[in-house]
Amino acid sequence: MIERTAVREFEQAPQSSIETNRPKRVRKLVKPIIYTGLIVTAVICFIPFLMMMVNATRSNEEILAGFTLIPGHALMENYRTMMDYINIWSGFKNSLVISILVTCLSGYFSALTAYGFAFYTFKGKNFLFVFMLVMMMVPGQLGLIGFYELSKNLGILDSFIPLIVPAVASPFVVFFLRQYLQTTLHPSLIEAARIDGASEFKIFHTVAIPVMMPAVATMSIFTFIGSWNNYITPLVILFSPEKYPLPVLMGFLKGSQVAQNLGSMYLGIAISVVPIMVAFLFLSKYIVSSISAGSIKE
Repeated sequence: MIERTAVREFEQAPQSSIETNRPKRVRKLVKPIIYTGLIVTAVICFIPFLMMMVNATRSNEEILAGFTLIPGHALMENYRTMMDYINIWSGFKNSLVISILVTCLSGYFSALTAYGFAFYTFKGKNFLFVFMLVMMMVPGQLGLIGFYELSKNLGILDSFIPLIVPAVASPFVVFFLRQYLQTTLHPSLIEAARIDGASEFKIFHTVAIPVMMPAVATMSIFTFIGSWNNYITPLVILFSPEKYPLPVLMGFLKGSQVAQNLGSMYLGIAISVVPIMVAFLFLSKYIVSSISAGSIKE
């Protein structure tokens, strides 16, 4: 009897070790496949940007000749051709000023509004929040004519004010920050700060803002990109060429003789894309932290 049990234990031991080693083998096989897929995806996503940078240095004949990743020698020629028709650095400055102001003001006031919706009780709170959600579903182009008439009556046409002030009130940013606050900031922290004698604005700046920074940074990326790529509103509101942002100037560039020079077009597009890539590189790390916030409960 003892011999039989010993034989059974001997026969079962290798099977259990095989079963325990099987997940490790699967993980060893799956991990290289995942990394390979990620590398291939990253290369595929990077190739269009690399082509844009390379074509900005090539002449029109070289671009039409075919695809290559070897840079050309026509960068300065393309730059001079582009600058003969538009002052791209003036548009770059205008877009940068508008986008930075919109991003900073929208981030701060949206955070303040989201904090009020999350932790204060007042009359009409639910109605205002539902109204804000409804406004998220209305395309901004529908009110463009009315917005033009309002700006005309206020005397703010051909200025940056209509491009900055209305963009500060962003329903989607407020909604996102409110949901983020309710997940990450416990009301007991606010009550503790009130007991310590802190004012409401001090609580907001010292307790709420540090907690909201990952979400604010995430929304700042999309706000900056949306403001930088805004084309239709500046086209309607602005009349002076020296006040045009970069997207409007690029639109004029497509309708000029420069459109026949593909290298100049690629160069202008490359210059317009650089700030978006820089903003994403510096703020992209906050996207993961803001998305994963609240996923683990202690």
